[in-house]
Amino acid sequence: MSIPQLCPEVSIVVPLFNEMGNVEVLVDALETELATTDHRFEIILVDDGSQDNTWEQVAAIANRSQHTIGLRLSRNFGHQNALLAGLSKARGEAIISMDGDMQHPPSAVPELLRLWQQGNKVVSTKRQSTEHLGWFKTKTSEWFYRIFSWLSGVEIEKGSSDFRLIDRQVLDQLLKFNDVNPFLRGAVKWIGFEYGSTCLEYKVGERLEGESSYTLKRMLRFANSAIVSFSTKPLVIGIWLGMATSLLAFAELFYIVLQWSLGQTVPGWASTVGIMALLFGILFVLLGVIGLYLSRIHTALQQRPKFIIGDVARMIDEETS
Repeated sequence: MSIPQLCPEVSIVVPLFNEMGNVEVLVDALETELATTDHRFEIILVDDGSQDNTWEQVAAIANRSQHTIGLRLSRNFGHQNALLAGLSKARGEAIISMDGDMQHPPSAVPELLRLWQQGNKVVSTKRQSTEHLGWFKTKTSEWFYRIFSWLSGVEIEKGSSDFRLIDRQVLDQLLKFNDVNPFLRGAVKWIGFEYGSTCLEYKVGERLEGESSYTLKRMLRFANSAIVSFSTKPLVIGIWLGMATSLLAFAELFYIVLQWSLGQTVPGWASTVGIMALLFGILFVLLGVIGLYLSRIHTALQQRPKFIIGDVARMIDEETS
């Protein structure tokens, strides 16, 4: 008869997509680091519809390690939804989320836990160096956080990521969010607990194998989702743009009437076409912004699940409390 496992104090949640060559090294490093902390722990590996042998690696690790649980999503739902799937199954009082490519260093985990034990409910992280990211990704990330912070009113520093520790109290509130496309960085910041938060700087590690799945298309989709989820300011900007262009249109109309009353020739087609092009251009931009919000409302009304867990891997004789 097996002995029931005590509920873990610490949960590590790792979303994976085509990380076949990294996952075993990551788990070994995490187990080594966590063994020095005297905390009971679990490692939750979430395979987000990988197209390589990531799941086979996860299942093999889970079947031999009492600390590891593998979750396989039914298809690729995206990084944020995969992370949310793992968070929904976490049982620890302290929950650490990190990527599976070794760029979030496992060596930082004991320090995250030490800061949590000091009473911090949120321990965010900030990367010290960006040489692994390249100029383009570094700058676009910086611009995104500036724009997001201005539009949403939720201040997020450049260099932020989903490598963080949150307390169980924070997680319970986070799981209440019902966003169609979750942006967990913004959600954690929105929840607050600023009086019980701190930040840990870390040096970005080397990716052992494979390439980043964050293409330009994925980054743009991610940015669009984050801004629409957390801000209605684009709609407000649209209203002001509409008012401004309306004033321009009335000014043009006044000018034409004035020229007519003076018996002068009305300006030619260039000015007419120019003002029409301006007005229609802005009109289409506004329609596009409204369309983004309407599409989000449409998706929300469908009430589709954010993720579907298709398979679970763990030790056969494990009993959970």
